[in-house]
Amino acid sequence: MFESLSDKLGQTFERLKRKAALSEDDVGEALREVRIALLEADVALPVVKDFVAKVKERAIGQDVIRSITPGQMVVKIVHDHLVETLGSQGVELNLNATPPAVLLMVGLQGSGKTTTSAKIARRLKTIDKKKVLLASLDVYRPAAQEQLAILALQAEVGSLPVLAGQMPVDIAKRALVNARLEGYDVVILDTAGRLHIDEALMDEVAKVRDVAKPIETLLVADAMTGQDAVTLAQSFNEKIGITGIVLTRVDGDARGGAALSMRAVTGQPIKFLGAGEKLDALEVFHPDRIAGRILGMGDVVSLVEKAAQNLDQAEAEKMAARAMKGKFDLEDLAGQLKQMRKMGDLKGMLGMLPGVGKIKDKIAEAKIDDKTIARQEAIILSMTPKERRNPDLIKASRKQRIAKGSGSSVQDVNKLLKQHQQMADAMKKLGKLGQKGLKRHGMSALMGRGGSNPFQFH
Repeated sequence: MFESLSDKLGQTFERLKRKAALSEDDVGEALREVRIALLEADVALPVVKDFVAKVKERAIGQDVIRSITPGQMVVKIVHDHLVETLGSQGVELNLNATPPAVLLMVGLQGSGKTTTSAKIARRLKTIDKKKVLLASLDVYRPAAQEQLAILALQAEVGSLPVLAGQMPVDIAKRALVNARLEGYDVVILDTAGRLHIDEALMDEVAKVRDVAKPIETLLVADAMTGQDAVTLAQSFNEKIGITGIVLTRVDGDARGGAALSMRAVTGQPIKFLGAGEKLDALEVFHPDRIAGRILGMGDVVSLVEKAAQNLDQAEAEKMAARAMKGKFDLEDLAGQLKQMRKMGDLKGMLGMLPGVGKIKDKIAEAKIDDKTIARQEAIILSMTPKERRNPDLIKASRKQRIAKGSGSSVQDVNKLLKQHQQMADAMKKLGKLGQKGLKRHGMSALMGRGGSNPFQFH
C-alpha cells in the first residue's frame, strides 16, 4: 500500500531538495504534483483540497523560502500534515468496560471481517492476556459460523456454539450471557455483510448494537476499495456510529487513498492494518510511522517491534555467539532463513527500511522475495546433516541430488553455496575483529575495500 504515492512524492521532493533556494512558484509547482499524486492514489477530492491548502499556507511562508534547507522544510510540513490527516497518534482498542467488553465488527461482505475478528481475538489473547469469545452473527453466508469456529480454534480462543435457526439479535444476547457465565473479558461479534450497503443490513446491525451495547464498533474495509471507501465509511458512521476502522488487504495493490480519506471523513481513527490471511498478520496503526513510510523515511520502530514478537531470542543469541567465533555453516544459514520467514512478508519488511525506495530496482534485480527464501530453505533441507555442517563435501553428483530433492536447479544450489561462502567469510572476519573491532571499523570492515556485500542475495 502507498507504493505508487510514495514513489511520486519521492520524485517531487527529490527535485525540491536539490535546489539551494525555493521561490513561491517552485513550491506551487511541487504542490500541484502532490495534488495529482494524492488524486491518483484515490484520496477523496475534498480531503486533497484541504490537505494541499494547509500545506501551501505554511510552505510559502518566509521562514521556509529563506531557510537554509527549504526543500527539507517543505517535506517536513507535508509529513506533519500527513500525520494530522491520518490521525496524529495511534489509538488503542478501548476495553474500559465492565467485562465482558463487546467489540462489534461491521462492514461489507468480502471485506475480511471474519478473519479480522479472529486476528484481533488472537492479539487480545497473546499480547493483552484477555479471555476472548468469538461469536458469528452471519446466518446468511453458507458455513460462515463454522468458518469463525475454525479460526477461533486456530487463534486458541473461545467460540459460541452454533444453534441452527437462531437469528443475529438472539445470537448476540446468548453470546453475552455465555460470556458472563464463563468469565470472558471480551466478546467479539462478527456481523453479516452484504455485497452493497442496504437498509436491511443497517437495520439489523443497529438492532444488534442496541442489544449488545458495544464499547467498540469497528468498520472493516478493504484497502483496495478506493473512492467507494468514503461512501462506505460515511454510511456506517451515520447509521451505526463507528469508533474505529480496520483496513484489510494492505499488502495488495492498494493505492492507499482509503486510509487518508476514511480517517478524514469520519473523524474516527484507523486502529489496525491487516495483511494476508495469517492470524498474526495484524498491525497497530501508527499515523507517524505510516507517514514516514509514505515519504520514504522508513519505519524502523515497527520493524524492531515485529522482530521482538517473532524472533527466537535464544536462537538469535546462539547464532551471534557462533558468529563471534567465526563459525557459520549451512545449519546457521537455515536458521537465519527460518527467522526471516517468521517475520512475515519480506516486501513489507523491506518497506520499513529508510531509503529503500531509492534502491527498489536493485532489490528487484536481486529477486529478494519470500519465494526465494522458501526455495533456499528447501535446498538446505534436501542436504544431509553432514553436508550442512561441511559444505565442501557438496560436489557435482551431490548438487544434482540436492537440486532434484528440492525441486530446484543445480544453478540455484550453486548460488546458495556461493552466498553461504560469502557470509561465512564475513563471519570469519567478524570473529577476528571481535565486538570492539566491529564497533571501530563498522560494516566496511566486513565488506572490504571495493568488495561485494556478503549479505546480498544473488
